Amino acid sequence: MSNLGLIIEERSRDIGDFLVGRLIPFRKKRMIGPFIFIDHMGPTKLGPTTYMDVDQHPHIGLSTLTYMLEGALMHEDSMGSKQLIQPGSVNWMTAGKGVSHTERTPEHLRNGRSFTAHGYQIWVALPKHLEEMEPEFHHIPGHELPSWHDGSAKFTLVAGEGYGRKSPVPVHSELFMVEIKNIDSYDFQVKDELKGEIGICIVEGGIQACGEQIEKGHILVSKVEDTCSISLWPNSHILLFGGIPFPEERHIFWNFVASSKEKIASAKEAWRRKEFPMMPNDATYVPLP
Repeated sequence: MSNLGLIIEERSRDIGDFLVGRLIPFRKKRMIGPFIFIDHMGPTKLGPTTYMDVDQHPHIGLSTLTYMLEGALMHEDSMGSKQLIQPGSVNWMTAGKGVSHTERTPEHLRNGRSFTAHGYQIWVALPKHLEEMEPEFHHIPGHELPSWHDGSAKFTLVAGEGYGRKSPVPVHSELFMVEIKNIDSYDFQVKDELKGEIGICIVEGGIQACGEQIEKGHILVSKVEDTCSISLWPNSHILLFGGIPFPEERHIFWNFVASSKEKIASAKEAWRRKEFPMMPNDATYVPLP
């Protein structure tokens, strides 16, 4: 266990009709590189009467990365973006100084049949000098993401840089997100391929690392240079997250992330007064908790 800094077990919570598993923040580990929040959505059956409908809510100081494995979501925001996100593609919304958005089950899946919804909702904190930047939205189709095979393992570089490649997702700091799916047992190293802190999220199957057997529903946290060799069980699916940590602490309250508590206090008041950028064609409003 000496080379594994922490093993975090997924903690389930209910958001209306949708069950999610919170991975970070965790009381012993608030961030992994610039990643400050990772929710595992599902897998869960939706329809024919129950769907995912997250009403209009705000963000500051972060970028959201939505990555679906099954099912689909419709994203709309106060910048006027409207984008269907399907498995393998990336929705990357940078909130900067403030944005509002919704995420809902798209109309074509509200057809009287059931379907599986499964994915990850990820927040990446912005560097301090970019916390007040103008909001941006980008959608990157799955076929544009770098992917390659090594034996029976398929790699996809979802965001950032790693393994000598660079994703087209326009990130704002030194980070990586890599998806690996394998058929046969597979041994791999992350040293010299990735930089900074690393979270190894087990979606399916399991791994052997540093003499420990760890199965799905957990995330391992370490520094890349300290991580021992990892062996994936056959038919596993993992996600690697991380990067170079920021020098300053980040504060988080609800959907707000900032390097100062004053920025969060201002955002809370702006949302309470409905002085945030709001979506022109959506009257829904999630109250401040």
